[in-house]
Amino acid sequence: MKIARVCGTVVSTQKESSLTGVKFLVIQLIDEEGQPVPGYEVAADSVGAGVGEWVLVSYGSAARQSPGSESRPLDALVIGIIDTVSVDNQRLYNKREQDR
Repeated sequence: MKIARVCGTVVSTQKESSLTGVKFLVIQLIDEEGQPVPGYEVAADSVGAGVGEWVLVSYGSAARQSPGSESRPLDALVIGIIDTVSVDNQRLYNKREQDR
């Protein structure tokens, strides 16, 4: 799993039929200092994450382990919305502070 920030959404009206109804998010990975890594990725959303939230992202075959995803061609799946992140006794992210 990796930590990322949701930057936006992707809308696709023409897609593989097993992906009908799947919400796609534009995400940016976060490094160990809490800073965004250059570049963006697209991940399917299984938890209802919104723009600006930090999330947990699962990749590869692990992204296809959630119920109903086994036959979907997913490479990245948002599997959790993060409340807090602390590294070496320092808080990198706190959702409550971001919501103010």
